[in-house]
Amino acid sequence: MDSGRPTHIHHLHAHQTDSNPFSRPTTPGHHALRIGFCGLGAMGYPMARNLAKWRNEHVPGSLPVSVWNRTKGKSEDLLKELGDEMITVADTLEQVASECDIIFTNLASDDVVKGVYQTFSKALQGSLTKNRIFVETSTIYPTSAAEIDTLLSNLPSTHFVASPVFGPPAVANAAQLIIVMSGDYRSKKEVAHLLIPAVGRKVMDLGGNIEKAPTFKLIGNSLILGNLELLAEVFTLSEKAGIGAQLVHQFIKDFMPAPPLINYGEKMLHDHFDGSKGFAIDGGLKDSAHIRRLATELESPMPALDTAHQHMLTARALHANQVRRGDSRFDILDWSSLVAGARVAAGLDAFDSSKHSKVVPED
Repeated sequence: MDSGRPTHIHHLHAHQTDSNPFSRPTTPGHHALRIGFCGLGAMGYPMARNLAKWRNEHVPGSLPVSVWNRTKGKSEDLLKELGDEMITVADTLEQVASECDIIFTNLASDDVVKGVYQTFSKALQGSLTKNRIFVETSTIYPTSAAEIDTLLSNLPSTHFVASPVFGPPAVANAAQLIIVMSGDYRSKKEVAHLLIPAVGRKVMDLGGNIEKAPTFKLIGNSLILGNLELLAEVFTLSEKAGIGAQLVHQFIKDFMPAPPLINYGEKMLHDHFDGSKGFAIDGGLKDSAHIRRLATELESPMPALDTAHQHMLTARALHANQVRRGDSRFDILDWSSLVAGARVAAGLDAFDSSKHSKVVPED
């Protein structure tokens, strides 16, 4: 891939900060930057919205962000929310690839990601291409990122950055994501200053090996998922012991107040398993499958992750039965519903903690 520095970028930050490891010169680029964003799901929508709003408010003369989604309604929703000064709707992926300088993607699975990038590559074959940076922010397997990097390396002046993000949709809404990056150094510098503080609160640089950021993302998600499993087991034990999960949750807030423990504990405590407002269980199963594959390839056993995976499968199967009977409370489950697996194994109701034995304080 061409290692030359892209010449079209606006330079807004001159100094390195704790939240952004990259510094850059202050010389402005020669034309307004065109940004594309493909994939407006639970994470992509708030990321694209925050990026468009921040640029509109802080970058004089900034152009609207061009957005694409498989179902066009999401793109039209964002256009309606922000207006045509901040958003334009692209009809095709080819249009985004040909018109934009930096293109972000946030998509559901490795297969979808690969398909989108194959479309990008075909659209740009044989063209007199300008400098472009493609930025993949989904959670994909490390070798998938390497495949995309190889695919795009055949295109002149085209760069690829792997840039997965940490945080649920609520954190994305608040522009407080933690962003990890690997790939071409100069491209990372450009992208980091676009995303901080518009989309996230911190960038972590994993170096030039494109596979390192996706690998780190899986390691980070394994930590989150392992904590979910531990919460599920501890809450279930406390219910069986007659202590009650609420006291344990209060103990967490007092003794180890990590936001993921508090927030996911809140969901489990009150059976708030609506995946449309959190992280859908299908995404959790995809991620856990990637983590288990990585652990297998590296011969590094992760038994807690194996159990979490099985409990998510249990929760999804139980939910599917509810859907068939017509008595499901949620269309999509959040991955915190893995507590259903621990509950059922202990003889408790899977999704309705009000059916558990009530705790009666003893004198």
